[in-house]
Amino acid sequence: MPVKQEIGIVVSNKMQKTIVVKIEDRYPHPIYSKTLIKTKKYLAHDELEQCTIGDEVLVEECRPLSKKKRWKLIKVLSKSSLIS
Repeated sequence: MPVKQEIGIVVSNKMQKTIVVKIEDRYPHPIYSKTLIKTKKYLAHDELEQCTIGDEVLVEECRPLSKKKRWKLIKVLSKSSLIS
């Protein structure tokens, strides 16, 4: 069974070893053809606490790690230019 991977932006890193990742899904409206954006936020496991707000990351679905955490960080694709 293939593992689901998504690319998203880190919204929060206030928790220990956990980040909140925002994933956008863009799709055309079936009748009007306008591009719509659907946004979801997921909790992801960041073992080394290497992410900062604004980083672009690759996350992968995994077994449940806590009540809401079902994703883990695979790699940081680009670091944020914001100074935190």
